Amino acid sequence: MMIQTLPETRTQFFEFDDPAHPLPLCVGPPLARFTLAYETYGRMNADRSNVILLYHAMTGSQHAAGWNPDVPGLDGRWTEEMHEGWWDAFIGPGKALDTDKFCVVCANYLGGCYGSTGPASIDPETGLPWGSTFPVLRMRDVVESQMRLLDHLGVGKLHAVVGPSIGGFLALLTAAIHPDRVRFVLPVSTGVETTIDQRLLNFEQVTAIEADPYFRGGDYYAGARPDVGLALARRIAHKTFISPDALRKRARDEVVSQKPPHGWYEMNHPVESYMLHQGQKFVRRFDANTYLRILDAWQWFNLVAEARARDLRDVFERCRGQEFLVFSIDNDHTFNRGHQQKLVRLLKRAEVPVIWITVHSDKGHDAFLLEPRLFTPHIQEVLNHRDE
Repeated sequence: MMIQTLPETRTQFFEFDDPAHPLPLCVGPPLARFTLAYETYGRMNADRSNVILLYHAMTGSQHAAGWNPDVPGLDGRWTEEMHEGWWDAFIGPGKALDTDKFCVVCANYLGGCYGSTGPASIDPETGLPWGSTFPVLRMRDVVESQMRLLDHLGVGKLHAVVGPSIGGFLALLTAAIHPDRVRFVLPVSTGVETTIDQRLLNFEQVTAIEADPYFRGGDYYAGARPDVGLALARRIAHKTFISPDALRKRARDEVVSQKPPHGWYEMNHPVESYMLHQGQKFVRRFDANTYLRILDAWQWFNLVAEARARDLRDVFERCRGQEFLVFSIDNDHTFNRGHQQKLVRLLKRAEVPVIWITVHSDKGHDAFLLEPRLFTPHIQEVLNHRDE
């Protein structure tokens, strides 16, 4: 049992309901009503100019800091693993995102499964979960839904937008679509495009879920869930999050003398039971349809098209009034250093001020979650800068 020593936080809910001005979606009809689950840390100043918008990674949530023991209506997905904020080591007084100076806002994506409207939510038209009928989403839709949240909070211009992993896609889009609403942009271990290796990994995860006989095309909420397919999808992805050395260390004490719950194969190495455990743990806290919606948005991610720009040069020329802090992780197998190298090259070509930091870690992609000391001094140096 985890001993709770963190300040307690609570999820809030923004209810968008404006049939006269619905949220346009990139695919399909606009959305007149939706809910975003969000949390805030720190206080907004009088003119609300000290706000930092934080986008979570693929399977993250709105709960970025502190201790939140319960979010209602999630059908058991708010497991103990979720109680501690996923970026608590980065958010708080004196931390990288210093709540003595800034107010941090983090929202669960539209399409998510932690309180925002998503496939597991009830469709008001039918009284049943959306399931397969939930709208197709693109990254731009996630950004624009969160701009509605900022409007609701009275935030005109952000001090910064921060996004790790595919949250970095969203940070880049925010900067390009709404250049006048952002001062600093901090993409952490991300890129400007979906690469072939990512496409293949993502496609493997999609097919793993859709091949589960309990998936039923996405309409599984009244019966058994596609846990086998979702667990397999998580294992496919998980191996890219951490370096082989870190994986070996994490797995060394795992039980190996057991068989998986299906099939004849008997595991013979700790890494196998470690990965089995990761999949089994994950399915208790996540929804397969949400997983697919996010993967689909990743597969279709197109920074130029979604920013409605002519080309990548046009995308970043819009950002000349901003400053970027770009982070690489040298042992990252999800977004390797070449992704950030391309981003920095594009920023420099567009004459956008940019600082590029490479973090040296044996933790792989997960370093942005696990090693705040490697990131914090650089983040503070940039965010604490004020225009004269």
